[in-house]
Amino acid sequence: MSHIRLFPRLNSFQETIPLPSSKSESNRALIINALAGGDMANLSNLAEARDTQTMIRLLADAGNPVADVLDAGTTMRFLTAFYSITGATKKMTGTARMCERPIGILVDALRTLGASITYENKEGYPPLQLNGFQYAGKRELAIRGDVSSQFISAILMISPLLPEGIALQITGSLGSKPYVEMTLAQMAQFGIKASVDWSKGLIDIPAQKYIAAPFAVESDWSGASYWYSMVALSPFEDSSLELLGLKEDSLQGDAAIRDIMLPLGVKSTYTGKGYLLTKCEAVSELSWDFTDCPDLAQTISVVAAAKNIVLHLTGVESLKVKETDRVLALQNELKKLGSTLAEIKPNELYTVSGSFGHSGSTPEIETYDDHRMAMAFAPVGLLREIVIHEPGVVAKSYPSFWNHVDLLLSSSAN
Repeated sequence: MSHIRLFPRLNSFQETIPLPSSKSESNRALIINALAGGDMANLSNLAEARDTQTMIRLLADAGNPVADVLDAGTTMRFLTAFYSITGATKKMTGTARMCERPIGILVDALRTLGASITYENKEGYPPLQLNGFQYAGKRELAIRGDVSSQFISAILMISPLLPEGIALQITGSLGSKPYVEMTLAQMAQFGIKASVDWSKGLIDIPAQKYIAAPFAVESDWSGASYWYSMVALSPFEDSSLELLGLKEDSLQGDAAIRDIMLPLGVKSTYTGKGYLLTKCEAVSELSWDFTDCPDLAQTISVVAAAKNIVLHLTGVESLKVKETDRVLALQNELKKLGSTLAEIKPNELYTVSGSFGHSGSTPEIETYDDHRMAMAFAPVGLLREIVIHEPGVVAKSYPSFWNHVDLLLSSSAN
């Protein structure tokens, strides 16, 4: 379908949402399980997300000389490291946008360790040609922490297989630290011991073997964020949602949504099965650093705009090199709601402000081939009619999203 039109709900809701599984946990589990020589049957509740299904397909198709990751950035980065350490001869490629996303920092690190990698087109960007691995005898490696935590996670997961392990020095500030912690925690569940000194940015992992083990994937906190938005934007005080499959002690960085949404008007209560979301009083102005949870920035920006809350955002620099330039995309689409995303300090501080409008022409939201743009703006349909273009982009992380939206909102699709 080319677009979906959402219509406001005229009463409150009390529903249960069966969330999808975590794409982040699933993709790490697949790589670690493969490095452990484990059977796929060890992994349960894997994500239905296209990124994860692409990872499964490519791992199963080991003999193919070309690995097309489509638009899956995590899959590109993790598999580049995986194929390197396993000595594969493989071409890594993807969509046009994927080939515009930088990978030079990871490639430089892998080359330092002994990987033979060449660029087929533009230096620092896919497509890549992998031509095997010959250990270079270097145990100490430095890598920047302020570009993508996925580069660091990719190196960490292969490090136990290096003849001497690795002493990884993270230089500069570390963005999305919870995702690195998630990687280490999942590695530990497969028997890997690591020494970590965050004050020095040092992670030391000796050479050791993974131990194949069962692993059950948690529900996705990133996916949960859109249902927090639904509760936040519902005009009815008795609206509530129960989100199933979320853990109280989650490994996922986006579990921060519990804390971020409290001042925006949503209270979280753990039920044993997941979390019950209920409405509470919201603030008029909020400042938040998204360094550790950048994927939540779009969700929170739209909620703030729709509730006329002034929002000050920092730590969103990485949004410019995601599926699209998410900062520019938000600036373009928030205007259609009567709000602005202003750059206060270049690449550092942004502010969402303005006056959300209920009248006028129906906003038509472009999604820029970005799943999070579609899902972040969908909750606005609780307040006013809205059109989301190319809604199928949600297949990247949450294929059943619109089916779940139908529990709360009336819609028509074309």
